[in-house]
Amino acid sequence: MKKSVLLICLLFSFVALAQKKEKVLVTIDNEKISVQDFKRVYEKNLDAIDNEEAKDIDNNLELFINYRLKVREAYAIKLDTLTSYKKEIETYRNQLSAPYLQDSAFINQLVRDAYFRTKNEVKAKHILIRTPKVPTSKDTLEAYQKIIKIRNRIVNGEDFEKVAEEVSEDPSARDFNGRKGNKGNLGYFSAFKMVFPFEDAAYNTKAGQVSKPFRTRFGYHILKVDEFRPSKGEVEVAHILVKDLSKKGEDKINEVYAKLNKDEQFGSLAERYSDDPGTKSRDGKLRKFGTGVMVKSFEDVAFSLEKEGEYSKPFKTRFGWHIVQLIKKHPVQPFDEIKIELENRIKSSSRAQLSQNAVIERLKEKYTIQENSLAKEILNSKDLSKGDTDSLQQTMFTINELKITQNDFVDFAKNRKDKPNYELFNEFKDKTILTYYKDNLEKSEPQFASTLQEYKDGLLLFELMQQKIWNKSAQDSLGLKNYFDKNIGNYKTKNLKEIKGEVMNDYQNFLEKNWIADLRKNAIITVDKKQLKKIKKHYNRK
Repeated sequence: MKKSVLLICLLFSFVALAQKKEKVLVTIDNEKISVQDFKRVYEKNLDAIDNEEAKDIDNNLELFINYRLKVREAYAIKLDTLTSYKKEIETYRNQLSAPYLQDSAFINQLVRDAYFRTKNEVKAKHILIRTPKVPTSKDTLEAYQKIIKIRNRIVNGEDFEKVAEEVSEDPSARDFNGRKGNKGNLGYFSAFKMVFPFEDAAYNTKAGQVSKPFRTRFGYHILKVDEFRPSKGEVEVAHILVKDLSKKGEDKINEVYAKLNKDEQFGSLAERYSDDPGTKSRDGKLRKFGTGVMVKSFEDVAFSLEKEGEYSKPFKTRFGWHIVQLIKKHPVQPFDEIKIELENRIKSSSRAQLSQNAVIERLKEKYTIQENSLAKEILNSKDLSKGDTDSLQQTMFTINELKITQNDFVDFAKNRKDKPNYELFNEFKDKTILTYYKDNLEKSEPQFASTLQEYKDGLLLFELMQQKIWNKSAQDSLGLKNYFDKNIGNYKTKNLKEIKGEVMNDYQNFLEKNWIADLRKNAIITVDKKQLKKIKKHYNRK
């Protein structure tokens, strides 16, 4: 019974905001319900109706009026002030608003870009000039000017790798403690392997060209693209590792290789001989990986294997001696099969912020936003936490009618030491614009307002039915017994205990019928017969 009533709640809920030009179908006291309001609810109902009798418009209108009377009663006894109700609505509102805070077209483009970058790998080298974790404008300018000069050297003919080895502040570029530097070479990589600004710059630079300077959280970079190639996908392998790099270790790995050639099982040999504690108990199996995850020599051998079960000859990396066995190759899946996975990765990564930024930029064009340059002078303060709250009441900026004070910004920034004040201000302003949009979604997005109101009304009615009908019928054993005695002729057995569930359901219907009768008695209900006739004519033509 409860589930069916809740379904009716949701099906018959709506926002009764009749516009001036809309025709009024029903008036309940001072509440006017338009023809469009009823038609929208009725048409939504049609999807859940499986017989012609239930589609009867007069019957649906009566149910519709009953629903509105119940909702009015819920608001009248202030069920909307319950703490549990408010928490439930806030949770639902956050869930409902989430898609509005993202630019769907922008997300779709990011998904397609990510798929292209998953199918195609890029080989690049880079030079990094670092900036402090909390850079001043001077730090940022100096780093930018430095990377510009470096780029000019390369554009004017100097070798990228030599310059990278000389000036790059990525320590892997130079030799160190016997380790040979990579001279800025990063090898091949694909989507999600680098921070997004780096990935984006690489895929937007043509092969053979040097990018313009770009910034990541590490500092300023330039990169040179060597080439693009189709992705190899991912590979799943097992390995046996002997860490000893000496002749003794080489002899041991050759001994294992000889045993493999005598048809001993790879998994059992891994368990007995491998020095990798994380895989030896799992027959040497590694997680599947793609390009750029393992050291290049290991990766090259793993991807060179063709047949499942095939194993390599012993080879050496800086970690030791290896033998690798192919378990399975995983080529890049078709777009339709990987689309949802890519979308989820994007939405859970920093890229989602780019979509949100697109929404913010659109809102900046839509809203009237004005900044107060005098009030913004507090951004020159080295320690905002020392400010006096009473003296921080100047308006820093406005969004339409909303005023944002200096104190609002200080509250946001007081525990943020990771960025300069001017960057924090821009972040705060963008966040405030988005919050303003979210808080006013009911005014700007009719579908959001309608859906949220449906949920509010449905939730209220569920609580109302609990109080007025379900709990009452469950607790009123005397009333249930009296109802059974008066209607005993309607039941096959005269033992209430045997059919208590059936009787309770009937008793709930009885209580609800009487309750609705009282609600109708205390309300003035008017139906415009002319408009009702037009509605019937409209649906009878279909």
